[in-house]
Amino acid sequence: MKWKSLLKWRAAPPPDVAETIYEAWTGRVLSRWRATTLKPAGRLGHIARRVQVRINRIIPDQMHAVVTAVIEGVTRTLLTGVDLTTTAPVTSATLAQRDRHALEIIERYRTISAVEGGVTGAGGFWLALADFPALLVLKIKLLFDLSAVYGHDARKFEERLFILGLFQLAFSSAEHRAGVFHTLEDWDTREHPKDFTHFDWRKFQQEYRDYIDLAKLAQLIPLVGAPIGAIVNWRLLERLGETAMNGYRMRWLARLDRLHGEDPR
Repeated sequence: MKWKSLLKWRAAPPPDVAETIYEAWTGRVLSRWRATTLKPAGRLGHIARRVQVRINRIIPDQMHAVVTAVIEGVTRTLLTGVDLTTTAPVTSATLAQRDRHALEIIERYRTISAVEGGVTGAGGFWLALADFPALLVLKIKLLFDLSAVYGHDARKFEERLFILGLFQLAFSSAEHRAGVFHTLEDWDTREHPKDFTHFDWRKFQQEYRDYIDLAKLAQLIPLVGAPIGAIVNWRLLERLGETAMNGYRMRWLARLDRLHGEDPR
């Protein structure tokens, strides 16, 4: 099945196994994912960071301005937007069923993003600029759809905050990622803000831009921009989907641990 190839942490067990076995397998997956997510940046990571700083200096000012405006503009729609919430939360399904549905959705979004990245990559600088808002909308829409798959109502403000957290977890530096992870790890047992008054939009934008700039810059290269754009978009959606799945799995298992009176960590 196609969805199996999307799992970074090896293939899933057969879908007909008992739910308790599937949940135990998921716990092992999450342990490896947690270790990888919290791993500090190594030497290569620091080198990449320095390269990124240099690249930021040579990227055209038009691109910086457009990307910054688009990131804040689109993400701020989470404040009041309802158009992204198109699917009712799934209320009755096992974790295995939710995972399979999520993987099918991720596959669909990856395909759409790859086509979109290939077209804009073949169109030169200005179409490459247009790829930023298009790709950002796809990413946020994917997160809304996955929220519903795992039974969460994205109309609630705390769920939109969680979506922003997943976005940051997928596209941030190692240092920032660790702080975001610990916030999401016990999400359902902590108090949350009622609005975005104290949300650090500047940090959010910079982390995202620094993460994707290096990859997306190659999309501007003549002749090879199309295949690079397709591959980059495919991988970015894959990373976001994997991060979101594991984030919602983490909440699922933490809820079970609370029901059983156990410490999820």
